[in-house]
Amino acid sequence: QVQLVESGGGSVQAGGSLRLSCAASEYTYYRGYCMGWFRQAPGKEREGVASISTTFGTTYYADSVKGRFTVSQDNAKKMFYLQMNSLKPEDTAMYYCAADPRRDYACTSRPNDYNYWGQGTQVTVSS
Repeated sequence: QVQLVESGGGSVQAGGSLRLSCAASEYTYYRGYCMGWFRQAPGKEREGVASISTTFGTTYYADSVKGRFTVSQDNAKKMFYLQMNSLKPEDTAMYYCAADPRRDYACTSRPNDYNYWGQGTQVTVSS
């Protein structure tokens, strides 16, 4: 069982930055898994933003955030981060971290591949 808790959301002006954190409990040291960041705006489907393999550190980014967002991990602290720079109003959404313990490579951006989710943290970007 993996429990995830996000923090770090808030309101910023366009061009600003935020860093989201995801605390993972019951981290499985003996094998890695995929961690993903997702977002969902009102009236829209949940979309993958970024993912990282806890074993290999390989990352994936959606085209809409490439060059602006960075996903990272601190295995010792069981923490995962999403650094968001140059924020745009269209980045406004509820952001979630999620875990897929069934794989630690070829991490996907498909929400259905992740079976553990945090409660979400709101990010609002004003123009």
